Amino acid sequence: MSFLFFCIFAENNFLKMIQQLLQQSIAEALNALYGMDMVAKDVALQPTKKEFEGDYTLVVFPYVKLAKKRPEEVAQEIGEKVQSLSELVTGFNIIKGFLNFSVSKNYWNGFLDKNKCNSSFGYKETCTENPIVIEYSSPNTNKPLHLGHIRNNLLGWSVAEILKANGRNVKKVNLVNDRGVHICKSMVAWKRFSNGETPENSGMKGDHLVGKYYVVFDKEYKKEIADLVAQGMDEETAKKEAPIMKEAQEMLVKWEAKDAEVRALWEKMNSWVYEGFDKTYKRLGIDFDKIYYESQTYLLGKNLVQEGLDKGVFYKREDGSVWIDLTSEGLDEKLLLRKDGTSVYMTQDLGTACLRHEDFSSNHLVYVVGNEQIYHFQVLKKVMEKLGFEWAKDLYHLSYGMVELPNGKMKSREGTVVDADDLMEDMYQEAKAQTESHGKHQDFSQEEADKLYNTLALGALKYFMLKVDPTKTMLFNPKESIDFNGNTGPFIQYTYARICSIIRKAKEEKGVDVANTRISMEIELTEKEIDVLKTISSYSDVIREAGRTYSPSLIANFAYSLAKQFNAFYQDCSILREENEDIMKQRVCLAYFTGEIIKSAMHLLGIDVPQRM
Repeated sequence: MSFLFFCIFAENNFLKMIQQLLQQSIAEALNALYGMDMVAKDVALQPTKKEFEGDYTLVVFPYVKLAKKRPEEVAQEIGEKVQSLSELVTGFNIIKGFLNFSVSKNYWNGFLDKNKCNSSFGYKETCTENPIVIEYSSPNTNKPLHLGHIRNNLLGWSVAEILKANGRNVKKVNLVNDRGVHICKSMVAWKRFSNGETPENSGMKGDHLVGKYYVVFDKEYKKEIADLVAQGMDEETAKKEAPIMKEAQEMLVKWEAKDAEVRALWEKMNSWVYEGFDKTYKRLGIDFDKIYYESQTYLLGKNLVQEGLDKGVFYKREDGSVWIDLTSEGLDEKLLLRKDGTSVYMTQDLGTACLRHEDFSSNHLVYVVGNEQIYHFQVLKKVMEKLGFEWAKDLYHLSYGMVELPNGKMKSREGTVVDADDLMEDMYQEAKAQTESHGKHQDFSQEEADKLYNTLALGALKYFMLKVDPTKTMLFNPKESIDFNGNTGPFIQYTYARICSIIRKAKEEKGVDVANTRISMEIELTEKEIDVLKTISSYSDVIREAGRTYSPSLIANFAYSLAKQFNAFYQDCSILREENEDIMKQRVCLAYFTGEIIKSAMHLLGIDVPQRM
């Protein structure tokens, strides 16, 4: 082995060292050819696109004017000079103004040898800076979590983990919408129609029971509107005068006045919901560092509204309601406090933002909320800025598209939502049926089989949700998501299980211990092996970009690409039956490294990978 490669192998960040060496050689070539005063760090290199031959690409257009030659000629001169200066470069090709360098295949042997057991490959060390606070989930206590909440929870949790992989200090928080007229609707309906029904005497999960009465309220409300219209009242007036709606509004006023009876009912029904939420979160694998409740923050918001009035930032209308005029900002006038003194969503969001800033000394607050609330968060940010909070400029709304079903959109109050619990159970049954039809459950105990079905079900659900760009509206198809072929979670999980089987047999039958195996630098790698290693080498860049754009879909599609490439390698190259022992060990190590990266990427999506299928 040359001294150059010895130095490379000694580096902790192998890929970075390779790139720096190549940048240095290119800088020397530019200086020699064109009299430039170039240093290595100023040379812009990028990984060569998969459809072209090569490992690193240099764009030569910036040097054409100085060289006074055509781009292809400049690229040819630079390529020849770099190859003469560096034993690292074994060849190059030119596509117009793009110079693609190929590096020694020994480079990939060294890369594999150095990183094959690096469980944190691609991750940055966690910093001690003030945290990024990410709010997600934000359920209402008048209904169970549904399909839309699932996308929200999975996106928020995954983005938090991706930011952690980028070395960021992250705090995951939940704001429970536990007060407001919508909560009172369920309470009023339960008082009127429940006959004392509880989770215990009905056998219903608590959040489902409360959601049932939210639907009951809507049905009764529509009936009362129709009755009033039939009596000659116009529809808009009927909506305001319907007795059940007026009762809900009156109940909210009593709640804010801390009426003992109303508060007791509120606490009882919310406790049912929280118990239900906890079960759903646990099965979905979602957690939080802190949970906030609107009932504990809306008064802080009211204080800020009063402060805004005192400063002249807000104004009060004749009916007593409080507003802010943002028309000069290209927005609109926004209600901050109702005429009866009760708060609105914006009121408590003001208070919660300040509380989080105080709790975590964080200037960077990220809200994971659907794209129908884009305007709300534009207003929130602007209001906070006008109140004098400089850190408000870093409030960020991570907007995502809605989840639609083959039969259309969901509506909670009409009872047409897909409950998260029901969906997870349906996915479990589908995973069970698919697994049994493929014979992938043989020799499993019942407990092992149940665990496998749940792992596959959640893997299918999470992957299907997260592989789509967050900004896009998506159509969720349960049957398509659980297919063992194609761009699905189970396909990637099965690839990982296949790799685990190879590693087990390698140890049991061949005595291969990956940790103690050294990769020979003399092994000639196949193109399929290099393709796998190239994809793995891009993992850190994918993590960086996914963190920058808050997009788990980049991680999902990376995992799928890697799984596909490994399977292509597996089909072309014998592993355990390879007669050359050094090559066999090298391929076992490649399989192990691939498995670790797949496991790592799937973790960032919140997906477990089974060791046996």
